[in-house]
Amino acid sequence: MAEVQIGGGWKEKLSDEFAQEYFKDLSAFVRGEYKHTTVYPHPKQVFRAFDECPFEKVKVVILGQDPYHGPEQANGLCFSVNSDVSAPPSLQNIFKELESDVGHPVSRATDLVRWSRQGVLLLNATLTVNAGKAGSHQGRGWERFTDAAVKKLNDEREHLVFILWGNYAKQKGAHIDRSKHLVIESAHPSPFSAYSGFFGSKPFSKTNEYLVRHGQPPIEW
Repeated sequence: MAEVQIGGGWKEKLSDEFAQEYFKDLSAFVRGEYKHTTVYPHPKQVFRAFDECPFEKVKVVILGQDPYHGPEQANGLCFSVNSDVSAPPSLQNIFKELESDVGHPVSRATDLVRWSRQGVLLLNATLTVNAGKAGSHQGRGWERFTDAAVKKLNDEREHLVFILWGNYAKQKGAHIDRSKHLVIESAHPSPFSAYSGFFGSKPFSKTNEYLVRHGQPPIEW
C-alpha cells in the first residue's frame, strides 16, 4: 500500500483522504500486518469494491462490516466469497431472501462481482482483517476512509439506493440524505438476526422499483 492502487475514478474522489496523517498511519499498519501475519483479502483485492464499481457508475451501495477471516473467503466485496468457496450463512440467507423477493431462481455464484459490475458497490467498513481474528483491523482508520467514500456518494450523486443491514450499517449510513437517495434498512442477514426483519424485507425488488422510477436500468440480481 505504498502507492494506493485504486481504480474507477475513486483515487481522484478520495485524494484528500490519502494525503491525511490517519491514512498514512493506516497504510503503515496494514503493510506491517501483511508482512508479519496472514491478512485477508489478498493485497490486490483490498480496494476491489472500488475497482469493480466506478464512482460514476454506482447505483446501489450495500454496506458490510469486516472481510471474512477464514481461508480463501474474503475477496474484497462485502458478503461475497471466492467462487470456489461455499456460501457462508449470511450469504446463504441473502440468496434465500433474493429468490423469495423476486419470485424465481437466481444465480447462487458466491463471488458477487456480477452485482458490482452493474453498479452495486459492495463496501465493507473495514477493508482488511487478520486470519481467524474478526474485527482485528477495526479502529485503525478504515472506517474513516470508507465513511469518506459514502459521504462523497451522498453529496455528489443523486437517486442512489443505500442498503443497510444490521445496526452497524445503519449507524454508518445515518447521515445519508434521504431526500435525494433511497435508504433501505433491515436486520442483518446473519442467522442470529435474519428472522428478526431481514427475511421478508424485499430489498432487491424495492431497489429495482426505485431505479426504474428514476430512469435507471434495474439490477439483474
